[in-house]
Amino acid sequence: MRRRALMIVAMTGLLAAVVRLQMARDAMTPLPQPVGTGGMMYLRSPEAAGRIVLGYDALAADLYWIRAIQHYGGTRLSTSADKSFDQLYPLLDLTTSLDPRFDSAYRFGAIFLSEPPPNGPGRPDLAIALLRKGLEAQPERWQFAHDIAFVHYWWRNDYKQAAEWFSRAAEIPGAPEWLRPVAAVTLAQGGNRASSRRLWQEIHDQAEHEWLRVQAAHRLRQFDAMDQMDLLLQAASDYERRVGTLPRTWEDLVRAGSLPAIPIDPMGYPYVIDGPRGIVTLAPESPLNPLPVEPLRIELQ
Repeated sequence: MRRRALMIVAMTGLLAAVVRLQMARDAMTPLPQPVGTGGMMYLRSPEAAGRIVLGYDALAADLYWIRAIQHYGGTRLSTSADKSFDQLYPLLDLTTSLDPRFDSAYRFGAIFLSEPPPNGPGRPDLAIALLRKGLEAQPERWQFAHDIAFVHYWWRNDYKQAAEWFSRAAEIPGAPEWLRPVAAVTLAQGGNRASSRRLWQEIHDQAEHEWLRVQAAHRLRQFDAMDQMDLLLQAASDYERRVGTLPRTWEDLVRAGSLPAIPIDPMGYPYVIDGPRGIVTLAPESPLNPLPVEPLRIELQ
């Protein structure tokens, strides 16, 4: 019995040492620029991982979660033409299999998976699969159903499925009351700017994590920019009716009294006007690029 106890203590100390050593290595060694497949994972089978970690599932899940973040962040920052996020879902799958109640891995992992190239793998299908896995493990978590609805809405433009999942989320005990009207608006007006703004505003106001709140604020600023661009296009159209030609520069509109000054976007960057083609765009260096609509430029009618 004593020998068994000593062995358990030794194993615990060894595993803790390995984790500390790995964290120290990560802190001292820059992440490689991921290219191609980005290297091989140590384990790909959740079942095998569960056997190997000897009951330290939560600790192993933390380690794999760190690896998932490293893989996503390192690949996103890579300038390689053939960079790949191919390890992201397997790492997230391992993390959530080892710890089925790892809420952040489900929710942030879904965001990582949904991001389109070059900032992510562009796999909303895998994001939904991950969130459904979370909902199966924790059916009381309305947030997972909400996030599935959001992936359908934002990344797949499937407003019928989005409305259905918002409704499912609303049925889960403890879900906020605002989910029901969001489901109705999504079904009736899915995809228009007003409904999208409302959804992001709710996410901003209800976000449990600061990172998600920052992302929502960024999207809301994009909508502000799109509203401003509509007004600028209207000003240019009015100028054309009065003068007979499209304005070539913002100074033309300022001199005509149509604008008080050269317009800037919510991040402080001046908008760009291409008079000969009658279009208004964000400055290339604006952090608000790209806008969440196609085409990215709005043409005068």
